[in-house]
Amino acid sequence: MRTVATIGYEGATVQGFLDALRDEGVDLLVDVRAVASSRRPGFSKSRLAANLGEAGIEYLHLRALGTPADGRAAARAGRHDEMRAIFREQLATLEARDALGTVAELVRAGRRVCLLCFEADPAHCHRTIVAQALGERLPVDVTDLRPGRDEG
Repeated sequence: MRTVATIGYEGATVQGFLDALRDEGVDLLVDVRAVASSRRPGFSKSRLAANLGEAGIEYLHLRALGTPADGRAAARAGRHDEMRAIFREQLATLEARDALGTVAELVRAGRRVCLLCFEADPAHCHRTIVAQALGERLPVDVTDLRPGRDEG
């Protein structure tokens, strides 16, 4: 059985984030944010891809596996059940199913994949739903990584 990791960068340091990925043996980070920008230095798409590249980890952004704007607003407001319902509708789209198929093919090919989103707690993040949907396509063990956090 293959292992798929998930990670959230909320509160993480770039170094702690990269260390967590390396420690798990990740060779491909799949960004499942609808919008791959961040106010946190080092976590916007271009800088993140560069940081990962320096660490020997490839980067792939699959926007179709991101949460739509209304789902992100629900998550920010703490309405996690609403966010999950909105995201499940997104996951049912052809584009999202195709993107999930891409991830499944990469995992089948032996890639050590990690799904990235913002939230530190995987229970409050749609990446958990993505990992569960992936598990319906092929047998996977899911590991939730906890990167090093900012102090204070």
